[in-house]
Amino acid sequence: MSGSNRSFASQFVLAGSVFAGLAGVAALFSVARAESGQAVPPLSSANFGWQTNVGDWQAPPPGSGHGPIKDDPSHPFTSNVAAARANTQPTKRLGDAKDPVLKPWAAAAMQASNDEVLQGVRDIPFAAQARCYPGGVPGQLLFPFEPLYFIQLPKEIWMIWQRDHMVRHVALTDQHSEYVKPSWFGESVGHYEGDALVVDTIGLNDRTFIDDYLTPHTDKLHVVERFRLIEGGRTLEVSLHVEDPGAFAMPWDAIQRFQRLEPGVVENKFPVENDLTSGRTDAGPLQEDSCAENSRPYFTDQRLPIPQTEKPDF
Repeated sequence: MSGSNRSFASQFVLAGSVFAGLAGVAALFSVARAESGQAVPPLSSANFGWQTNVGDWQAPPPGSGHGPIKDDPSHPFTSNVAAARANTQPTKRLGDAKDPVLKPWAAAAMQASNDEVLQGVRDIPFAAQARCYPGGVPGQLLFPFEPLYFIQLPKEIWMIWQRDHMVRHVALTDQHSEYVKPSWFGESVGHYEGDALVVDTIGLNDRTFIDDYLTPHTDKLHVVERFRLIEGGRTLEVSLHVEDPGAFAMPWDAIQRFQRLEPGVVENKFPVENDLTSGRTDAGPLQEDSCAENSRPYFTDQRLPIPQTEKPDF
């Protein structure tokens, strides 16, 4: 890690909080000061995380190049939330298979998925996490309605999603391994640049999707994310740059944003499960949420069956 990276990383003081049942796992981000003398809000602490209710990538700033896949112009998407606000009917989520960023095989795969939905073969495209699968990188960042927490160890950062306790590891180094075996979350290495945590990820398998339009990718996928706190630390913004010469004709960029979620804080934009401020009791941080215990087949998708095993683990 370079000197500048060590300097910025040292701003984050490791707190002495330990998760129940995980003796010795401590080191959560705490408030520190930047070299400028301005307070730097933490990414996480013992009792708050980050949550989004936006399940689609947002467009990057003007001049940033091609943006993410959007909905099919012939079938505009209206979410359940947007429909309720406008007192209209929701529509099905269909991706734009004609987007020039897609290579022919990827465009054909997306069109086939759209056709299955329109013909009633499948209900709707939806997040892989709804069937207990990891969302991968960057797709896991789109999972809404349940919070994301950060834990920093001396040489590593953990990103933990409350839903099914998905864990992504970010090694605080500038170098990838010489050989990376493809996996659900790949190999992520990170360092600090000013006020941003920059994470570079390779080694992803091809079993995940880029978004909830079921945009495919290959194992050549390369993702660079920049995590920054904005709006006085109330919002976590993630800017990402995506390259995959196997699936995309050009690189593209996108943004996702999370709101700070803290039990007992009235200003929360989203309700906190068992939170006193939302009429519930026993407010607390990371909750237990097992996907396998809530595997009701609301939707059908033969390509994403609930993970099963033929023999017990014990």
